[in-house]
Amino acid sequence: MPAKKKTAAKRAKKAPAELTTAQRLGAVVKSARVIMRKDKGLSGDLDRLPMLTWVMFLKFLDDLENERQVQADLAGEKFKPAIEKPYRWRDWADNPQGVTGDELLAFINNEECVRPDGTRGPGLFAYLRSLGGKNGGREVIATVFTGVDSRMRSGYLLRDVIDKIGSIHFNSTEELHTLGTLYEGMLREMRDAAGDSGEFYTPRPVVRFMVEAADPRLGEVVEDPASGTGGFLVEAFNHLSKQVKTVADRKTLQNNSLQGIEAKALPYLLCQMNLLLHGLQSPSIDPGNALRHKLTEIGDKERVDVILTNPPFGGAEEKGIQDNFPQDKRAAETALLFLQLIMRKLRRGPKPGRASIIIPNSSPPHGSSPGLPRRSQASALRGNNAGDSPR
Repeated sequence: MPAKKKTAAKRAKKAPAELTTAQRLGAVVKSARVIMRKDKGLSGDLDRLPMLTWVMFLKFLDDLENERQVQADLAGEKFKPAIEKPYRWRDWADNPQGVTGDELLAFINNEECVRPDGTRGPGLFAYLRSLGGKNGGREVIATVFTGVDSRMRSGYLLRDVIDKIGSIHFNSTEELHTLGTLYEGMLREMRDAAGDSGEFYTPRPVVRFMVEAADPRLGEVVEDPASGTGGFLVEAFNHLSKQVKTVADRKTLQNNSLQGIEAKALPYLLCQMNLLLHGLQSPSIDPGNALRHKLTEIGDKERVDVILTNPPFGGAEEKGIQDNFPQDKRAAETALLFLQLIMRKLRRGPKPGRASIIIPNSSPPHGSSPGLPRRSQASALRGNNAGDSPR
């Protein structure tokens, strides 16, 4: 047996034989959250869940990279990891007796530090934010960690959390499905916690209904210009996966089907993790404001076949954003600007694009206060050649 295949076989044998069950995974995550409640730097779930997410993200990514390395070795191909030594999970987090306390906090947070292998270099977050190049996965990681920080003040408690998450393994489809189910529960908690700060996430049954109504087909481009935690894109990915019949279909699904935009750092991180867990290898999520481009400069190249979204409404945009819209169509209301953007981005021609969106009612019920929450409704729109703005 060639040396590379022997190495691959050796790696495969090291993979844990026992599956990470839903019960065990739930218990591990619950224990990690109990530990985080002791830390003075975290004040609630809006702090704890992001911490848990980036730790799980790095563990999941390391297991994924290890699996890809095995596959490349068996195929006799060269594999270039997205994260290199000594920043891989296995290099600094796998050993329960490894770096901890203030040393661990310095390694994660500082621009420069003494790394776990004894050499000096960038800290973990500084390194991850510097990634880039032709490896698409590296760019995703760099963008994800641009908006991430570690708010835990105790490196010892953080080490305990890392050890808990380190006991979870993501080496099979069943385990990823288990994690995906648990993760959706965490996102629901995030939605409930974020509701207190004016942010709301779309319930899964509503998302599923809207995707089925739009019925995206393989070969079409689907976009969510207000991705949030990725619920619409995940459901669209599942919908399109059922249409895959060939290797070419799989390539189309992975590379040319889904894209999103999410300006806020926390939902962006959650969106990336959510899509990766559900099988999209290199999510294409723009971390900017979807309204930042001039409406009239959006042309055929930027148009898409399907838009699925729950745009933010009830908010107001600054003048610089309003100026991106024609003078007679400017508004401070975020939802009105998003509606114009959606109509502009829908594909024109004999096969016009279509959208399934959630929009606020045009006015509050008679006799109610304008400040009260407004009901919303799912709405299907189709692009046409008559104009770019909703009528």
